Amino acid sequence: MRFEEKRVTLKDGRVLLIRPAMPCDAEELIRYLKQTAAETRFLLRYPDEWNLTAEKERELLQGYLDNPSAAMAVAIVMPGAGENGAEASRPDDGSSADSAAADAVSGGADGVPVLAGNSSIVPVGGARRVRHRCALAIALKKEFWGLGIGTALIRYQQELARRIGYERMELEYVEGNERGKALYEKCGFSETGRIRMANKYDDGSYSDDILMSVTL
Repeated sequence: MRFEEKRVTLKDGRVLLIRPAMPCDAEELIRYLKQTAAETRFLLRYPDEWNLTAEKERELLQGYLDNPSAAMAVAIVMPGAGENGAEASRPDDGSSADSAAADAVSGGADGVPVLAGNSSIVPVGGARRVRHRCALAIALKKEFWGLGIGTALIRYQQELARRIGYERMELEYVEGNERGKALYEKCGFSETGRIRMANKYDDGSYSDDILMSVTL
């Protein structure tokens, strides 16, 4: 789905722009996904498993825009400071997200916007009995942990999920991810179960997945 941009002032005074992921973000998102996969063992894939072509990634991102039951958001840290910790939203006139996409994922260097995180919601299935449920996924670059980006992304996704008509949001996280657990609990999630030996690592070790959900 397409949705309006949102700006939030982070703990360090910089402004976070949350907007729909656009097809023109494809190449930067692939680099970002490889980086985040290398920074933590708590994501699903190893860096070498992110081998999508830019063309395929563009198709996937367009699919999110065209799907009224799903949303893919990117979090862009803008240069400079916000004003008095205020939040601001800008109506989507069909061009705002495209224009932001053109100049807001060029970064890495100081003084330019940087792609810091992403998040998605998707339906858990197509059957009528589960259409009230969605699944959340989220990731952030390590250098931006602790600034409030995860909270802002999840709360905005919860707002979008309610707009779509979802009544329950679900997620899975890898055991040992205490930072993630604290974030999810802050956003209202509670534990509902566990998948034993859900992940097997290249060194032969295993980890469980913890299931969480929240009523919207």
